[in-house]
Amino acid sequence: QVQLEESGGGLVQAGGSLRLSCTASGISSSIDVMGWYRQAPGKERELVATVFSGSSTLYGDAVKGRFTISSDNAKSTVYLQMNNLKPEDTAVYYCNAQRFIPSFNYWGQGTQVTVSS
Repeated sequence: QVQLEESGGGLVQAGGSLRLSCTASGISSSIDVMGWYRQAPGKERELVATVFSGSSTLYGDAVKGRFTISSDNAKSTVYLQMNNLKPEDTAVYYCNAQRFIPSFNYWGQGTQVTVSS
């Protein structure tokens, strides 16, 4: 079955760094875009960053200049390097994998990132 296995979340002080990883398995078709979204308590899920199969990237405004997304297509893995973390970055971070035609949209189970002030 399809799995998106996330790792790297945890507790860090403001100004610190974390690196998230997500590996997709069980997907027989190529993936068009992988990325990260996050959801804080009481808020809607929002885009953090995505990377397309052609390596172009898209970032949410809140993380531009601090977070960097990268991928290893051969390993179906996406990484999120998070620097200069702020307490407002505290959320559950979800990995996402999509294909446009034919379409699929898969989510990981989420990994908690907590930034203390």
